[in-house]
Amino acid sequence: MMLRKTVIVLAITLMVAVMVAAFSYLYISQILRQRINSAYDNATHLTQTLAYIAENDVPDLTSTRVDTNNPEAMRRALMEYLPTDVNLLNNLESDVGSWPFIYDAAVIDRDGKALLHTNAGMVGKEIPERRDFRDVTTEPFPDQLRLVYSPAAVYDVSYPLQLNGAPFGTIRIGVSTIFLRSEITPRLMHAVYFSIVAIFGSLLLGAAISNIALGPLKQISRNLDSVSAGEPPPIAEDEKLHDEFGLVTLKIANLGRQIRDTKEIFSALKDNVDQLMAKLQDGLMLFARDSRVVLVSAPVETFLGRSRSELLGRTANEIFTRETMLGAILLDAFERKRPIIEREYSAAAGKRVQVSLDFVQEKNTQIGALLIMRDVESARRIGDEIEMSRRLSASGRLTRGVAHEVKNPINAIVLHLQLLQNKLEHAEPDTKRHMNIIDSEIRRLDRVVQTLVDFTRPRDLHLEDVDARRLLDDVAVLAGPDAEQHGVTVERLMPGDPLMVKVDVDLVKQALLNVVLNGVQAMPQGGILTITARREENTLVAEVCDRGGGIPAELHDKVFELYFTTKKEGSGIGLAQTYQIMQWHYGSVDFVSTSGEGTTFIFRLPLTNPREEATHDNEIPAVSEIDRS
Repeated sequence: MMLRKTVIVLAITLMVAVMVAAFSYLYISQILRQRINSAYDNATHLTQTLAYIAENDVPDLTSTRVDTNNPEAMRRALMEYLPTDVNLLNNLESDVGSWPFIYDAAVIDRDGKALLHTNAGMVGKEIPERRDFRDVTTEPFPDQLRLVYSPAAVYDVSYPLQLNGAPFGTIRIGVSTIFLRSEITPRLMHAVYFSIVAIFGSLLLGAAISNIALGPLKQISRNLDSVSAGEPPPIAEDEKLHDEFGLVTLKIANLGRQIRDTKEIFSALKDNVDQLMAKLQDGLMLFARDSRVVLVSAPVETFLGRSRSELLGRTANEIFTRETMLGAILLDAFERKRPIIEREYSAAAGKRVQVSLDFVQEKNTQIGALLIMRDVESARRIGDEIEMSRRLSASGRLTRGVAHEVKNPINAIVLHLQLLQNKLEHAEPDTKRHMNIIDSEIRRLDRVVQTLVDFTRPRDLHLEDVDARRLLDDVAVLAGPDAEQHGVTVERLMPGDPLMVKVDVDLVKQALLNVVLNGVQAMPQGGILTITARREENTLVAEVCDRGGGIPAELHDKVFELYFTTKKEGSGIGLAQTYQIMQWHYGSVDFVSTSGEGTTFIFRLPLTNPREEATHDNEIPAVSEIDRS
């Protein structure tokens, strides 16, 4: 606790110091920015004043030889006159002498040559342009500080000079960073000293205040130690009705009494957590010593048809009734303290569940019970999927081995066949036809082997977000020519809202197309093939339904096996490939088939736009026909 107090005190102190340092930084930056802006504003005002003097000191040239109607002649005359303008020259000299940050001032013609300059040696010479001082005013504080305290530099503040509305030249005033630095430095140093004092003061003040504020932590620590030891902390009479410390102490005492009352159950549960987690399957209900429910997993709601809030805190007698087989068996087991080992019963909505009941004991004393319920159909489906995956894996390993062994002899046969063709081409011309047939068949065998290798090769998925409705539309379009050839009408029933999935588009299209084409081929006399999609909670459910002859019941377990096919020209790879692709996307594919009535393949994929309540009941399905014969 003392270490935690020290950390809190240091954190509060550091936080206060950081805030003061941040405000000091802003204060210093504002002083520098304000002074630079002031220098820029003053220099701008001086250039405007000089421009006004230059434009209004123009003499009356009508009585001279100068052609006043000729702008070029007027410009040359003024260029000769301005260097002799005493008033303008005096103002230039006065500006440089009166303002400490001004380095020089000049009147520049359009060609960049100085007509007047505070440095007499520069008159008549070309004056190079310097960086605009306006850029310095817009720089952030660190750059402003660097520019002011970097090696000496001069920046220009310019103002255009016009004659009869036409550009004549510019007024330039140079601002020196050395002069500006000497003026700014005293104010900045004063602000820095003040900031340093403020930061150290805030450190001391923050440490003192936080230490005082956290002083009662020691007493709270002693109270918590008393609670841990099972003793209520002492409460002074004046603490019960006064400050927050007294209220915290009172709450700790109340918590201590509650913890003492429940300590026995929680210590027992802690020792059995690993055992409970190991037995957790689909649904779990944990009962305390008095047969009250203290833990319910989400699947139990489906099995019992009641929400978790209705089950928590209730006893077994309040949850189950003897009117059902499941309730009668469980209540008898609770009364006799007899476990139940994996027995199947009917639950809510006609679901078949596998039930196990174990009584948790400690030192020959019952401290609770664990009820586990598993969906029989889900368990069977998982077992089937595991078995199918095992078969596919075994087939894949066998295929890779066979393909590896076959590829090398095929390559050797092709090579020697080409050599034999070259030798017999002139000696035995009649053998060419036979050689070509052998070559064609060998290459066909090589393509078959390559197909098997491609099926078993691991794939890198290129996942992207796509609307499943558009994906199904594309599949229907691809199947259009085959459907037209067989006289099959492809219909699509899609919801109005998007069904977004993250998949490898090409692979999933191939998986769906395999099933759609099988459905089309299952109706040689024509018919209707329906493709539907809907949302079930956070899952996309897509169905492909044909009206063909169906799949015989004895073949259901073999449908997704590699190389299994009932078609004369089939390869037995398509449906196995579909099953594999759906597994790669954490989805599934299953089917329902009735002999003589047709087959429905059901695809499931996780959605990327889940929502708490599906609204497909209110959606208007969109029906589109790809081909009608």
